[in-house]
Amino acid sequence: MQINAKSKERKKNIVLIGMPASGKSTVGVILAKILGMDFIDSDLIIQKNEGMLLSAIIDDYGVEGFLKKEEQALLGLNVSNTVIATGGSAVYSEAGMNHLKQNATIVYLKVGLESIKSRLKDIKSRGVVLRDNESFDEMYKERTALYEKCSDVVTDEAERSIEDTVWAVIEALK
Repeated sequence: MQINAKSKERKKNIVLIGMPASGKSTVGVILAKILGMDFIDSDLIIQKNEGMLLSAIIDDYGVEGFLKKEEQALLGLNVSNTVIATGGSAVYSEAGMNHLKQNATIVYLKVGLESIKSRLKDIKSRGVVLRDNESFDEMYKERTALYEKCSDVVTDEAERSIEDTVWAVIEALK
């Protein structure tokens, strides 16, 4: 019996990283539809694994406990031909990002600080990881450096609609 070589071929993933409210999940779903790929939202995996909302996980386990659960979820992803929207704090896990990078192109959806602030209405209910005594501006600055470091491709969303961002990502991946 011969096995078709193409069926054994593992297709690369696309991993979207960026600040909360940068559009990773929305862009990811549309990107997956256009490219004929599967879609996973790592925040939803964490919620399913824990049986609770992200905000409740942070409340119950603290920021560090949440980050450990997020890392476990990232390390547990073994997929191909999938668009993966990560949580905004995924870049705090070097092990998680290294695992994803083994079979993916990492795309940073870059959004300016003021745009993120206007998009994010309720940080607490959204389940945004913000350390004690850390301002939103400080978190933005720290994460921006990590997103830049981890990414293979950067797509600046300034003045772009969701659809324009999707097509910019597709163009950047060529």
